Amino acid sequence: MALNGWTDEQLIDAWMEFMRLNQNRAPRTLEAYRLAMERLQEFVKETVGRGSIKDVDHQQLELFCGLWLHKKGVVARSRKPYISAVRGFYQWCLERGHIERSAAEALGHPRTGKPLPNVISLANAERLMNAPDLGTFKGIRDSAILHLLVGCGLRVSGLCRLNEGDLHRDTLAGKTRLYLRVLEKGDKERVLPLPREAEAILLVYLGHEDLAEIDRNTLDRRGNPDKVLFVSTRNSTVSEDAYRGEERRLSRQAVHDLVQTYGTPLGIPIKHLHPHAMRHLYGTELTEGDVPTVSVSDLMGHADPKSTAIYVALSVRKKTRLVDEHGPLAKLSTPVSQLLKRLPS
Repeated sequence: MALNGWTDEQLIDAWMEFMRLNQNRAPRTLEAYRLAMERLQEFVKETVGRGSIKDVDHQQLELFCGLWLHKKGVVARSRKPYISAVRGFYQWCLERGHIERSAAEALGHPRTGKPLPNVISLANAERLMNAPDLGTFKGIRDSAILHLLVGCGLRVSGLCRLNEGDLHRDTLAGKTRLYLRVLEKGDKERVLPLPREAEAILLVYLGHEDLAEIDRNTLDRRGNPDKVLFVSTRNSTVSEDAYRGEERRLSRQAVHDLVQTYGTPLGIPIKHLHPHAMRHLYGTELTEGDVPTVSVSDLMGHADPKSTAIYVALSVRKKTRLVDEHGPLAKLSTPVSQLLKRLPS
């Protein structure tokens, strides 16, 4: 039972503020957790009536996180954020004396297998990157974006947050190279080298006369003057005089739409037409090239090495070479192996 007169809404708002200020949770995480608590309130109203989320017991929480969410169309893997939110909320309430005990203490996550991610093929990535019209400003911008997604494995959130001040130069083997300072998941920062091709098209974009006419002025996260890197070319929701600075920053949805706009006419499967499919290609190709796992983790910005291990399962060409050269059939002489030797390679 509640030990004070706080309403559910007041508790949820206070908990969200605590996570934002004290735990530095990402905005997307906060959105997901608030949705979870709203669904929990919906569950209480449906099953209990006018009860409070403070008064539910463990069995009710198990019902909410299991059968109830399942009936609402939330699959097992997607229920994990709900369970994390519920456990975190009740623990916070307990520590601050809003409840006498946590009904979510023994709440467990559902067991799920880890599916292999969708990866765009090298051939389709090449077709996609050849699609933009380099005779236009928009085409050059789009080509630069695709080069960073494929060549650097950026998350779309990190790409959209880039400012011109996040570009840095350094000397390697007597030559100047361009590097990106990227802020991504969980506000973690990493420095990435740009492949020569990505560097070249990005410099063309930055030097374009159309870009010079756009007001991209903004402030970096330290409050210093900076310029938005990737700009939108139209936005019907903003008045013309306000269409500058941060309002010119390209959105995540715009990047998703960009990839599909170029890829759909080429017949590339829709499941491969999203920025993360290109990020997965980046990780897979590094693994195919025998790059050490610790280096792949660093380049991908993975906090957990388990996130990088998935690319070992995706490195098909590497496994094919190993099987062809070292598998038992490579060491046996059979009628089929003799036939293969006579066939043209």
